[in-house]
Amino acid sequence: MKDLKRIEDLIFYAEEELELEERDQEYKANRILEILESGLEGADLEDAIYGELSLLPSDIDKRFSDILNESGSKAATDWLYNYCVKNMYVKKAVLDKNPRFDTSNGLTITINKAKPEFRDPKKAVAGNSVDGGFAKCVICRENEGFGARAKRNLRTVSISLGSHPWFWQYSPYGYFHEHGIAVNCEHIPMHIDRQTLVNLLDFVDKFSHYFIGCNAPLPRIGGSVLAHDHYQGGGEILPLHKAKIKTKIKSKKYPYITVGILDWPGTVIRIKSDKRNEILDIADELREAWVSYSNLQLGIIAEDKDGVHNAISPTVIKTVNGYEMNVILRSNITSEKYPDGVFHAHPEYHSIKKESIGLIEAQGLFILPGRLEEELAEVEKLIAAKKPLPPEYAAFKLVYDETKTLFESGKFRDIHSAMQEELGSICYRILENTAVFKKENDLLEFLKGAGFEI
Repeated sequence: MKDLKRIEDLIFYAEEELELEERDQEYKANRILEILESGLEGADLEDAIYGELSLLPSDIDKRFSDILNESGSKAATDWLYNYCVKNMYVKKAVLDKNPRFDTSNGLTITINKAKPEFRDPKKAVAGNSVDGGFAKCVICRENEGFGARAKRNLRTVSISLGSHPWFWQYSPYGYFHEHGIAVNCEHIPMHIDRQTLVNLLDFVDKFSHYFIGCNAPLPRIGGSVLAHDHYQGGGEILPLHKAKIKTKIKSKKYPYITVGILDWPGTVIRIKSDKRNEILDIADELREAWVSYSNLQLGIIAEDKDGVHNAISPTVIKTVNGYEMNVILRSNITSEKYPDGVFHAHPEYHSIKKESIGLIEAQGLFILPGRLEEELAEVEKLIAAKKPLPPEYAAFKLVYDETKTLFESGKFRDIHSAMQEELGSICYRILENTAVFKKENDLLEFLKGAGFEI
């Protein structure tokens, strides 16, 4: 009887929230009864139940397309995101519990307690390949409905980018509001070429209320899945989007287009125009110049025996004035001093962030590992008790010393506020580590060589 009442409640929920038709309710009730009696537990049970109660992928596609055509892209993505929350694929209740705050230097920091810390770039190159099922990697569309990866309730929608089939889905453990990924239906490695830029512009033409960007397709600085072509985007204005141009430059070919160096700790060039083709040409010229650029004095090496090291991370938004494409210059070169990357977070900051500084962090939203909630709370207690760091917390010496100094300055109401200021400062310095040009004059020299006028 307990199961019957639970089934009754689930069917009512699916009717109200998941668009379950009355004709299908008895059938679905029997399917849920079988799941409850199967011995599945925890997340697997939830995944199985809501996968069964959700619309079929073809119905999701049709419903999304109908709303898109009738009410526009914002209404369509609103419907899809809310559906993915209601069918429990997007773990919004978990995500809402993640600590998150804005810093005085313009960054946003969140501690993601829902996902494990990712430290192995070799897995990214392999694409986190999966055993069993039809999918070649964790983001292939063939994962839809695959129980072994808790994807029974995953639902995606078809989109077209560059006249090729892609699909859009939301991340179950998103880093920001309506965090989603656009994924190539063909399982091919991540890459950035002129067509990538076309695809990004296509996306914001279709979904002008979202930003979209592509991780640099290189180990250590790229995303966690390099084996499958995909982009990341969603419905949040990130700190980078709010930054202003500090130094204007000009394209020789299109001198009337706004181009400039961004006032940002990383190395970023912004291109602004309502003329799509001109933005495309300028960004692609910049890409071609950067991927072949070497400057041994600055530690920049385009290619060596270990492969290619330069790439861009382009990211696009659409405003009332047209397009804004931010081109972030990245390098994954290593050295004896910096085996994790010369333009990566330096070792003194690894207690806070050792993972790749990817597209989202490069835009000023830092996703810090969940372990920090407990570790930093302990550091705060030690400062409050005026106790030294124990040996097991030696990696946090910089954080301890600087937070203690901030708190003792009297500018913060409590130690936790001082700690948040410290995290903002460290994340800003990490972005400075990623800057491939530390001095603007060096960047200007590169841009002159790339065909820009200063």
